[in-house]
Amino acid sequence: MALQLYYHPFSSYCQKALIAFYENDIGFEPRLLEGPDSEAMQRLAELWPMKRFPMLVDGDQTIIEASCIIEHLGLHHPGPVRLIPDNPAAALEVRMWDRFFDNYVSTPQQKVVFDAIRPEGTRDAYGVREAQQMLETAYAWLDRRMAGREWVAGDHFSLADCGAAPFLFYADWTHPIAEGFAHVRAYRQRLLKRPSFARAVDEARPFRPYFPLGAPDRD
Repeated sequence: MALQLYYHPFSSYCQKALIAFYENDIGFEPRLLEGPDSEAMQRLAELWPMKRFPMLVDGDQTIIEASCIIEHLGLHHPGPVRLIPDNPAAALEVRMWDRFFDNYVSTPQQKVVFDAIRPEGTRDAYGVREAQQMLETAYAWLDRRMAGREWVAGDHFSLADCGAAPFLFYADWTHPIAEGFAHVRAYRQRLLKRPSFARAVDEARPFRPYFPLGAPDRD
């Protein structure tokens, strides 16, 4: 049975998982989530009541969360690009940076975006300012890390970079990465040139008009 991926191309977490598929040319059956009444969304809700995506179905296994999907692919559908090192200490570093991008780049970025689509009178200006400050702190810390580095964890492209790519992509649209963070900006550009992420970005282009803050005319 083919791998079935429930996803939407414009979702940052879905792009994170897609990068892993594309890095190793792993085939899958796309289950596009095209709305609450779509067949794919109804099936997603049956298998995962939280209705969060991406979700992977591999035979009788249902795997939720992008990081876990990438780990699953590495274990059960390995390819030449090893996104999680075999060395336990190196693997721990990769997972640590994966959590950094999830919690301190993606989470505050999404806070700002989701606030923009809330009805007037229910918005959280204080929470948005906190999220923007968290992004600034994350940019500064990451900038020091990326001085003299190509990839964020170790010498090779990894799970951590799979998350960094879409999260920094949308974070810069949401709260621009200042010119002073030159190492982060350069890292973001390297990620955009990675063929696996470039493919995910291109597949998502038709949906850019739906970005709540207005997609910039770049990237």
